[in-house]
Amino acid sequence: MSKHYDVVVLGAGIGALTAAALLARRSWRVLVLGQGHRPAFYSFDGLSLARRTFTFLAGSSPAWGRVLVELAQSQMFRRRVVPLDPMLQVLSPRRALDLPPDQELFAKEIDREFPEVRRVVDELYADLARTNAAADAAFDRDIVWPPGTFWERRETLRVASMLPHLREEAPDFFAEFPREHDYRTVVAIPARFASDLASELPTFALARLHGAWTRGVFRLPKGETDLIDFLLERVRAHGGEIKLGDRAAAIVAPRGKVAGVRIDGDEDVTGVQFVVSDLPTRDVIGLAQSERSPRRARIETPRLSIPEQRFVVSLVVKTEGVPLALAAESFLLPNNRGEASRRPVVHLQRLDSLSGTPGTTLLVAEALLSERGLLRPGDAREAVIETVEQFLPFVERHYCVVDSPHDGRPLWDFRSGKREDVDRLALRPGGGTLEAEPMVPRWAVTGGAEFDQEGALARLAGEPIRMPLTGAFGVGRSVLPALGQEGELLAAWSASRIITRTDNHKEKMRREMWSKVELE
Repeated sequence: MSKHYDVVVLGAGIGALTAAALLARRSWRVLVLGQGHRPAFYSFDGLSLARRTFTFLAGSSPAWGRVLVELAQSQMFRRRVVPLDPMLQVLSPRRALDLPPDQELFAKEIDREFPEVRRVVDELYADLARTNAAADAAFDRDIVWPPGTFWERRETLRVASMLPHLREEAPDFFAEFPREHDYRTVVAIPARFASDLASELPTFALARLHGAWTRGVFRLPKGETDLIDFLLERVRAHGGEIKLGDRAAAIVAPRGKVAGVRIDGDEDVTGVQFVVSDLPTRDVIGLAQSERSPRRARIETPRLSIPEQRFVVSLVVKTEGVPLALAAESFLLPNNRGEASRRPVVHLQRLDSLSGTPGTTLLVAEALLSERGLLRPGDAREAVIETVEQFLPFVERHYCVVDSPHDGRPLWDFRSGKREDVDRLALRPGGGTLEAEPMVPRWAVTGGAEFDQEGALARLAGEPIRMPLTGAFGVGRSVLPALGQEGELLAAWSASRIITRTDNHKEKMRREMWSKVELE
């Protein structure tokens, strides 16, 4: 082996890069491989188009606060973000509700749109406030989420026992609301889009995710790109090496223990002690050149399926065609009752500064496609656009470019006054691909004996952090899918904690570092 690193990180998601930054800060030699990671944006003829939506909902989480404190970047990062006002907007054929950060304005919005349930809404948010205060205290603790060993389970379950609603089977926040009341969707839809769990959200996760939307949302000027660049800066600052364009072709793991990785194109094996990845366990195991994992591990590892995926359409439009009242983050709820319509609910982002050309605005529309639903990727573009046009009158007159990376169909160019189909070959210079790109999955979790004794945590968790391959750890969306981005941060902190504790010297350094108060 010509090279050796302590940790190789596979992927460039929030969890993977957070773990890389923390471990580099703790004096571990870290190598980051992109493992096929694609940038959040691609371009055509100077116009920016999005592969996925991104809202940094975890920015208010104590898990992210702890990361910033350890990296000594609290002040620096605070200067990078911009608060959103309103935090989100919910549009339906009958209503237009803004949720501003100011509590008095928030109350006026409820009085204007939902006066009949004002008391019930007040009680709902009082309950949400208590739940999120308890969650903040729990997630600020230096413990493992989700736990694996006996001592980890003992420690984490002691903290989890104090969390409201964690053991409830179904949401009960709406018990006082009239049946099928519109405010149910105001709470549930944004939380659903924020989660990576495809099945019904546990009560606690619903409270946590709606709280993330309504306790103050911050935007980074370049979205996901800014967050990735920030974390990569931290990795480099502490001596880590980054090769986002490379991938591990294989993991060398004799007798089921990580010993090295073979980087695609390299003849020599790169030696490593640990592998940290935001890929699902099955993908990491598929890279391993090792004996089969123990039968007990195979039984205990939960099984993941993908019943839903995130389909994204980018619409670059002339700014004059976008209503001034449209918020940066909105949810469009079409009325499909009694209609033969397949219009989906859409999460719509307004990115005025990222379109790439003055006088244009990038609208990024996201819909959740179910494997059992009517929509398929091949015809979802039109359905998503139908929803957008229902709520943005005359926007179709102002289209410049429309595209989705997920259907493999030609880009639509309207700049000549009529629609022209552009072959995807023309997108390659701007980072696009010829073929349809995979959608971001939303997971369903079944099986797995490891969490049977902790049913409450099992409803939040998916795959364990420790993979069946000794020395391999998962920190991606599949670990705590119910909690979305915050779940990735908790997994990243937990994996970093486990790895750090394998070296007494580095653990001592970490404790000494935490004994010093960061200068604010």
